[in-house]
Amino acid sequence: MAIKHKVVVVGCGGMANTWVEYAKDREDTQIVGLVDIKLEFAQAMADRQALTCPIFTDLKEAIAETGATMVFDVTIPASHYAVGKAALEAGCHVFGEKPLAESMSDCNDIVQLAGETGHTHAIMQNRRFDPRIRAFRQLLADGTIGKPGFIGADFFIGAHFGGFRDAMDSPLLLDMSIHTFDQARYLIGADPVSVYCHELNPPGSWYAGNAMAICIFEMSDGSVFDYRGSWCAEGVITSWEASWRVTGEHGTAIWDGHGNPYAEIVASGDQTGKFIREYERVETQLPEMANTGHHGCLDEMFASLEEERQPETRSADNIYSMAMVLAAVESAKIGQKVKIADFMKAATK
Repeated sequence: MAIKHKVVVVGCGGMANTWVEYAKDREDTQIVGLVDIKLEFAQAMADRQALTCPIFTDLKEAIAETGATMVFDVTIPASHYAVGKAALEAGCHVFGEKPLAESMSDCNDIVQLAGETGHTHAIMQNRRFDPRIRAFRQLLADGTIGKPGFIGADFFIGAHFGGFRDAMDSPLLLDMSIHTFDQARYLIGADPVSVYCHELNPPGSWYAGNAMAICIFEMSDGSVFDYRGSWCAEGVITSWEASWRVTGEHGTAIWDGHGNPYAEIVASGDQTGKFIREYERVETQLPEMANTGHHGCLDEMFASLEEERQPETRSADNIYSMAMVLAAVESAKIGQKVKIADFMKAATK
């Protein structure tokens, strides 16, 4: 098969291995360059993955010398804006790790630039590419519980990372909540309207910043999304996928993040006068997926190019998940509800 995609990988840390291994398995894709601010890291990646491509410390130079058509951005969050901007301006598609960027203004700028250049800019949201959440979404889309009014997600894990997260001001919101917020948007097919957030650093926390947050989002379909999360919760931890409850007109849908989702709906028949009605359980059937997680998301990104459409996790859509994160941080800072459209508009460069 002819090579269609010439890829430069930027950022040669541990996560980049997943991206490199995926690209190596594609017959239509070739890694033509590795970039890292530390040349020895790029060389180590080349050695580890048996790559013979050149290595660089400068992205623009790498694109110019290799004729790259695509950039994998696996750098630290602080570099995502600069990498995305340079790659788009150089005529490359960009597939990158979350987050889109660290500030709302930078997110807006990248989305605008991608639109102006006509090149794809997409973000890794690997938790969408799980057969269980796909089945959960279908359960809701089928109208099984009727129109949803409430979406609740609990995320409680005692994560002892060490390193930069321990020193962050808002480690849970800025580094992890994007996954759960994006899942919520995906599940109900709605965007955020407003948020009120309270952050705290509870007793026993080993983080310098606030490792816990409670958020209330009003969504565009009229529902309310409630997020309760902690990264310093010891014992009885939830799944990394969070624990979900969605209530609707006719019942409730549940996913604990481990097993298969299901629903309980009001049973058919006359239940007039019953204080607590009888319910029937509705199971889900998991869809077949060739790849899940990172590889599933990358499948979708590459398929979008082949089919000449925008990918599911395009930045123009992902910006609303990122706005949930940044607006929540702002709400906690000022102690007030934040209107998300106003927040996004105020950050336009």
